[in-house]
Amino acid sequence: MGNATVVGSSKSLAGLVDLRTTLLARRRAVDGAEEIRPLAEVAVDDIVASAPWRTFRWHGGQQHYSGTYWAATESDHVIYESRLELARLLFADFDVGVQRIAAQPFLLRCPVDGKERRHIPDYLLLSNAGPVIVDVKPRRRLESKSVAFTFEWTRSVVTERGWRYEVWSEPPPIELENVRFLAGYRRAWLFDPDVLDAVRSAAREGITLGQSLSAVPAYPEPSIRAALLHLLWRQEFSVDMTQRLTAASVVRTAP
Repeated sequence: MGNATVVGSSKSLAGLVDLRTTLLARRRAVDGAEEIRPLAEVAVDDIVASAPWRTFRWHGGQQHYSGTYWAATESDHVIYESRLELARLLFADFDVGVQRIAAQPFLLRCPVDGKERRHIPDYLLLSNAGPVIVDVKPRRRLESKSVAFTFEWTRSVVTERGWRYEVWSEPPPIELENVRFLAGYRRAWLFDPDVLDAVRSAAREGITLGQSLSAVPAYPEPSIRAALLHLLWRQEFSVDMTQRLTAASVVRTAP
């Protein structure tokens, strides 16, 4: 879900980037010390365990919207610099294929065309399919030559390393609305395991969300509704996320 360009390979800068001369700088979480190594030698687990390369200041009148989001995937807060970055965080947290999320994970330093280029990606996602480096940018900004060039050389070194690279822009509004709503039910410790089990047992392929609420009469309806929405967040059940969630949304059981 969302709106992303996921890139697996790049040829336009072939021969202009070299992993041996591309450096990755990270901050050790334990003491904040900087560690700089060739990109080819850095283990992704070390990057995920790093502190953010930079953090954001909050002050009155600032133009951007930054903050922290408590991610169920991390059981911890993850920073974001804009509403669009927050949207990407929500989608990553909702994705059952993502095991780790790291914000502002490192600084890349790469010689391109005789100059040292620098870039800090927005996120590193450790997924079932491997590491994904994510840059978040409004669609209108993608036409900028400087932005396009930065993303191109970043893509080249990232994919040369064997990782995936993604540029993520505005998602479909209804999908974002649905994911944001379900995120309100992401905190697993708030839900009674007995109620969750009852909802799981009563679930049937093809019934609506509204019908699901009356399928477990042993518990109060608010508890059943919250449990059902939590299981939708966990994707133990699913619905068509391209349509606005309503009582008429049809439930699909997970395979």
